[in-house]
Amino acid sequence: MSTETQAQYQFIDKIIQHHLGENTEVKDLEFFYGGNFNLAVRVKLQSGDEYFIKWNQGDHQGLFEAEAKNLHLVGSTSTISVPSVIGVGSMEEKEYLMMECIPSGEKAANYWVDFGEKLARLHRNTSPKGHGLDYTNYLGSAAQINTWNTDGVAFFTENRLRKQLTQAVYDRKIEGALEEKLEVLFEKLPSLLPNESSALIHGDLWSGNAMTNPAGQITLVDPACYYGLREAEIAFTTMFGGFEEAFYEAYNANFPIQKGFHERIPLYNLYPLLVHVNLFGEGYLPAVKKIVESY
Repeated sequence: MSTETQAQYQFIDKIIQHHLGENTEVKDLEFFYGGNFNLAVRVKLQSGDEYFIKWNQGDHQGLFEAEAKNLHLVGSTSTISVPSVIGVGSMEEKEYLMMECIPSGEKAANYWVDFGEKLARLHRNTSPKGHGLDYTNYLGSAAQINTWNTDGVAFFTENRLRKQLTQAVYDRKIEGALEEKLEVLFEKLPSLLPNESSALIHGDLWSGNAMTNPAGQITLVDPACYYGLREAEIAFTTMFGGFEEAFYEAYNANFPIQKGFHERIPLYNLYPLLVHVNLFGEGYLPAVKKIVESY
């Protein structure tokens, strides 16, 4: 065992004993080296219980604390399953998040219908403050500034699109002509997007964050939640292939979407695309340009 691996084992053991007691014995560890900056491990104890621990090297301070709050918030609605948080904190100059581990199961026959219905119930949760959240959280490693705004389209424009555009311009990933075209489009958004009441949304809803639990139903992970425009959530699901049609039909039957939604999808998906430009580079610019040129 290398010195680095041994240090990781010791670090994980410290977290487990801190939250579960000094006599807790580990049976097996399965490491995951995914994402941009996080490491993760699935821990199986001698007792049979399983947990999932994520940590980073001290970058992106506050990210896991925000994720723990996100999980608590979504879980508090009792509408859709999320992992329970065991603990969050800092140890050895690393930040970590320890959660319940959700074993994977086979999709039940009604998986997509059940998923659509549960998401609709989640979206029925609103805030009297309007659109936003009481703390900053993250989409990937991109900070989401959630300053409250009673106007949903204004919140989406200022706190989502313009924040990402400003960062991309600062980093010289977007220049001149495209910046001007995006600003022109931003001015048009109040006439293009319905200004609905706020809805509590997961915020990073794609297939990679939609797990099938042992009961064959949905458990969501990695929320980037806030109170916002629910159409932005449904649009986000189409970014990487989309879900089964039964999901969208069940959602719409329980919380109907206004007509013309499919034409609005590209406008909402400008946000994750701009995030991808900032996190992963200019390879996502052609998709941004295509949307801008359509309006």
